[in-house]
Order: sequence, then structure tokens, then C-alpha cells
Amino acid sequence: MKNPLTRAAIAATILTLSLAWALTAQEKRAFTLADMFTIDRISDPQISPDGKSVLFTVSHVLKDENKTNSDIWIASVGGGDARAFITSPKGDHSARWSPDGKTIAFVSSRGGSGQIYLVDAAGGEPRQLTTISTGAGQPVWSPDGKTIAFVSGVFPEFSDRPFAESDRLNREKETFRDTSKVKARIYTHLLYRHWDSVVEDKVQHIFVVPAAGGDPRDVTPGERDAVPTSSTFSAGDDFGFSPDGAELAYTATPLPVREQAWRTNHDILSVNLSTGAVKQITTNPAADGFPRYSPDGKYIAYRAQARADFEADRWQLMLYDRAAGTTRSLTENFDTNVDAFGWAPSSEKIYLEASVEANSAVWNVGLDGSAPERLTGEGSASSFSLSADGGTMVFAGRSLTRAPEIFTMASDGGDVRAVTDINGALFANIEFSKPEVVWFAGAGGTKVHMWIIKPPFFDASKKYPFVYMVHGGPQGAWGNSWSTRWNPSLWAAQGYVVALPNPRGSTGFGQKFTDEITRDWGGKVYEDLMAGLSYMEALPYIDTARMAAVGASYGGYMMNWMMGHTDRFKTYVVHDGVYNFYSMYGTTEEVWFDEWEHGIPWETPDFDHFSPHRYAGNFNTPALIVHGELDYRVPMTEGQQLFTTLQRRGVPSKFLYFPDEGHWVLKPANSEFWHQTVFGWLGEYIGGMTSRP
Repeated sequence: MKNPLTRAAIAATILTLSLAWALTAQEKRAFTLADMFTIDRISDPQISPDGKSVLFTVSHVLKDENKTNSDIWIASVGGGDARAFITSPKGDHSARWSPDGKTIAFVSSRGGSGQIYLVDAAGGEPRQLTTISTGAGQPVWSPDGKTIAFVSGVFPEFSDRPFAESDRLNREKETFRDTSKVKARIYTHLLYRHWDSVVEDKVQHIFVVPAAGGDPRDVTPGERDAVPTSSTFSAGDDFGFSPDGAELAYTATPLPVREQAWRTNHDILSVNLSTGAVKQITTNPAADGFPRYSPDGKYIAYRAQARADFEADRWQLMLYDRAAGTTRSLTENFDTNVDAFGWAPSSEKIYLEASVEANSAVWNVGLDGSAPERLTGEGSASSFSLSADGGTMVFAGRSLTRAPEIFTMASDGGDVRAVTDINGALFANIEFSKPEVVWFAGAGGTKVHMWIIKPPFFDASKKYPFVYMVHGGPQGAWGNSWSTRWNPSLWAAQGYVVALPNPRGSTGFGQKFTDEITRDWGGKVYEDLMAGLSYMEALPYIDTARMAAVGASYGGYMMNWMMGHTDRFKTYVVHDGVYNFYSMYGTTEEVWFDEWEHGIPWETPDFDHFSPHRYAGNFNTPALIVHGELDYRVPMTEGQQLFTTLQRRGVPSKFLYFPDEGHWVLKPANSEFWHQTVFGWLGEYIGGMTSRP
């Protein structure tokens, strides 16, 4: 086995693209907000079956149009010749090679709604494969290349009818809704909306269509979703063909449908594509998903959680023996979440993605239960894709100071090389401070991880204003990864020292550490955060009179909790923060989350023990509140209640409201305004750069 330290060092060097650029630090400049909208956003690498080429998606910001547009690029795995391959002003993405490498399926909105198109790998004009009225996405080729499976959201009452009839009825129902003067809707069960979209009464079904053309066929008819509507339970394309193409395994949402908002019991089912017969593979009462057949057909691997109705339970990699009907875990002793994974062609090992201590890596694991072997080092490696012979892999690599690029390596972890450097010229001109890792003693003496990012051109003899960032989730983490929303390097470039703690509830530090926030939102995690704050205050370059705390989602909750419990900060930024546990429970969509984290209001005597609204009498610190009208996870009423409270108490406060955004601010012009408003607010209270971007 290769020396893992050597391999990690090589991977870390390449992931951060520490190239020997000609510019010196003195000739470089600070990162700006304008740069954020100049960077090409790279994702979804897909290696060709012969391992020689890679397709990937590049999204460009069109700030004047307040949107992004995606194109499909291609590059030689040897590097140096990345170029646009499939383009249109309406967006192209999700490129997938046919098994023989001659044809590429992709999704495009060039004709209106998203549909599946095909194009010859050698080039030429794309040809439209699907015309389904409800749109098509997530194309997956059958192993023989004759069939493509895809996902479409349809009305279930028509799903068992012949395609021409069901498609007509779907179209007519949607047209009637769109053109009717009556905009009222009637809902009969929960999860009628999700994140920032109204789901209404559609369900996600899987269709198969001949690659040569013809009518699609709904192979998962009925009232049940055949892929998760919730990204919480998804790891990508949550379905796959058997090696012989005779059946398809998929991830079905809980039954009965009326309970799917408070049950996490997703199951793996398979459907015989000739007879339509459905077989249930899993009976685990918690979530199962992301099935993948082994190339030899003996097994189905999938992800599973052990505890029902807990969305942040550890995802394990499970192996189902199709002949024996038995199941076992391959990662029982691997104390972190297994994300996306894929089989080696030999069927003897599985490659997987998992995060440990704030770095996301690619690993492999054998079928014998041995410990997973780490193949990549520091930074974030994700979205890997394996060549047909299993010898070569591509993946997206990024870090806290570098946007994603495409990398390749041998499947044993050696020969790591950059395939693209699309943003290299821009980054060569920018000075970033290297993120520092520190560990401090949190509640009960437990070690807690934290990143520190200093301003560019940092001068240790000076004192700097300080920004304390609390992540969302709460079962999440500040990882060594690039973000286009909360980018700590951009905040540091405003003249702030930024700290990103990973307190109780954070993932990648063992499931026990993750669990210790449940029913204790303002307890040990708050102690962890205050201990981290004390660590920062003791540093000689921190100006303790100019400190701010900021956070979104659970991080926004923690801002509200801090308001009632400390006066150490000059100001807060509260983005989509939970304020009142009672109103949150009654208006959020995924009820299982609140019930696991706090209980059921009418059954739990101390349900609101950690609810910030109970401590509003202590609120005296100025705050900027941000919320989106389309946020169905933490509905806007949470931000409105906080703003009303602060205004009524005479506390300086401002409410930034986005009528066209959800839990995240995604549209470029809105994002620019968000950053300008946030940095302007911080500048007013703790200073920073003399000029705003």
C-alpha cells in the first residue's frame, strides 16, 4: 500500500493548486465581491468509458440577467485542452456518456422545459429525445446502452395510463392551473412544499425511454415518490439499472403518503422492467437509499441510517446479497457519513465519499469489512467518476481558498493531477491567507475543531475586527471547501479575522459528537461556542471591542440565542434563523426534524426550553435580519417575529427581505445586494475595510 502521508501531501498540494505563479505576494490583491461573480463554477465531472476524456458542467454568472447559465465542457484527462462542448442560452447540464462512449445524454431547457437530449461524442447537433410535458431530468443509461431512465414529476392519478394519455392529462391539468383565474389550492397531506418550491400533489416517478427514440414508460406508477423529494436523503441519482438491464432499483419515499413529513422510512425497491413486478429490498424502519448493483450482479449496495425519523443519523454503506436475501454493513466501524459511492468493475471493492474532521475525501472499502482506505488528502474531493476499466478516476477538488477544478488520479490513489485550471488566471492575482486549524476545549473538556482565516496581507502587530461564523444544519460543518454563498475568504478580505468553529452537532467528528446537540440546542453547543470565542479573544491581534457573530439557519438560531445570553458582540447578522420553536414546528415542512430535535409540542413539557423567544427581554444588541419569502424550511415569520421584537424594544435593527429567494440567496444580483448590505452593516458596527466592494 502506498504511504498515505505521501499521498495526502501530494493531494493537498494539488487540491489547493499551489502553483509557482510568477506574481509575488506584494503584486497580488485582495479577493473582491466582483471576483465571486467572475469565477466559473465547475461541477459534475463524468469520465469517458475509455478514461481519456471528461465531461463537466460549467456555470457562468449572468449578473445583468440575475441568473446563471450552465454549459457542458470537455477536457482530455491528460489536461490542457478544456473547452465548451454543448452550449445554449437556456442551460445544459447532467451530461452522461453512453456505455460505449459514442453518445452523450444531457438535460437542456433550450426548448422550454428541461428535456433529455442526445449528441454524438464526436460532436454535431444535439437531438431531442424526450418531449414529456412535465419535463425530464437525471438521465441514466442502461448497461447495454439501449435505454435511458430519467425522472419526471407527474400527477399520480394518471400514472398508470398509457403514456400518450397520461402525458395529455398532465399537460391539461397544468395548463388549467396556470391559466385559471382561481389560484386557490387544496392540499390533503403534508410536504406540499419543500425548501423553496411548492410541490403540490405531484410525485417524482422514474421513466424509461428507448435511446433510439419512442414513448417513455412510467415504471414506478402510483402515489409514491420513486426518488426522494428531500435532498436530505439524496446522494445524487438515487436509482440504477441491474447489469443485465432487466430491472431497476430505486429509493421510494415513506408510506402512507400522509406520514411522509414526519417519517424518514425511505426504502429500496426494485422493478422488473418487463413485467412491472415490484420487490421490496429493505425493511429497515429508518432511511435507505442510493442503490447500486455490483457489476457481477450479486449485490446491491446502498446507504442506510439506523434510527428512524432522525435525518442526521450516520449513513452506513450496506451490502444486500441478492441470492441469499441478507444484508450487512461494510462501514459499521467507520464513524462518519458515507455519501455517494460507486463499484469497482471487479465487484471486489467500492469507492465512496466521506468527510472526516472537516475534509471530504474519496475512500475505498473491500467487501470483507476491512477499514476504508483514504485516497485523497486535505481539501474537498467529491463527485468522483470511474473509467470502465476501473484504472482512472476524476473528481472535483476544492478548498477554502480555491474554487472547484477537475482532477484525475489512479484508482489506487496515486498519480494525482489537475485536469483543469479554468479559474487559474484569476486566482493567480489574488492573495489568500492560508486557513489555520486550531482545537480548543469545549463543554466538558471535549476537543472542538475551528478554522481561523486572517485578512490578506495580515500584520500580526495590528488588531483586527473579528467575525464569528456559526454554521447551519445544525448537523453540518465548516469544511475545507469553497462556497459561493458564505465564503469566509471573502469576509476575511473585508479586513476581518474570521473564525469558523465546528461545535457539538457538527458532522465528521463522530456520531456521538453529532448527537450531542439534539434536545440541547442552547446547551453544550453554546458552551463550545463561548469557549471558542474565549480562545479568539485571547489572541493578541483580535480587537475584542469590535466583534460580530453571524449565522444562517441553525447559525441564525444561535444568533438569536446569543442575543438573550451574552453581550460580548457588538452586532449580529441573523439569516433565516429559528426564533420561536412553536411557530417553527407549525410552519416548517420536514416535521421529523423538529420532532427529533425538540419533541412534539403537545407531548413534550420542555419543548420550548431552548427557544430564543423566551429570552427576548434580554435583547439589546443591534442585528441585521435576513429572510426570504420562499423559505419553507425556516419560514419568514421567524425573521418577522425577531424584527418586530427588536423594533418594539428599541434595539437598532434592519430587516433585509427577499420576495424571490428561499433558504439561500441564489440569484446573482440578489447575492451581490446581500453581500453589500451585510458588509455595510458590519462596517457600521465593527469597521473593516475603508471602502466597500
